[in-house]
Amino acid sequence: MVNVTDVRVRRINQEGRMKAIVSVTIDDAFVIHDVKVVEGQSGLFVAMPSRKMPDGDYRDIAHPINSEARAVIQKFVLEAYDRALAEAEIEQELEAQEQSESGGESTVEDIEDYGNMDDPEESL
Repeated sequence: MVNVTDVRVRRINQEGRMKAIVSVTIDDAFVIHDVKVVEGQSGLFVAMPSRKMPDGDYRDIAHPINSEARAVIQKFVLEAYDRALAEAEIEQELEAQEQSESGGESTVEDIEDYGNMDDPEESL
């Protein structure tokens, strides 16, 4: 049985079919980089890293040997992707809330951070 010990979401794409690139660690001993989360016709799936061959076909560089191992890896990758998406949405909401609360205007802290406004030479 495959023991997935870590999944790190490296990049999330909002546009296109490729939704994320992740790295998967197995048994705290082996890592597979450039695993992709792809939007297919029947939902999300995990594509293993591949290389384009001279004949134009793509061949997996690393891949599970059986369907059980593939299912375990896919489960962990998609769960990590869902968590990363949720975290990104929360961050966006917090940023939007902060901007709306400040009204897009400079606050006292912003002005104080800029430096002493009485002496323009001093703030440079």
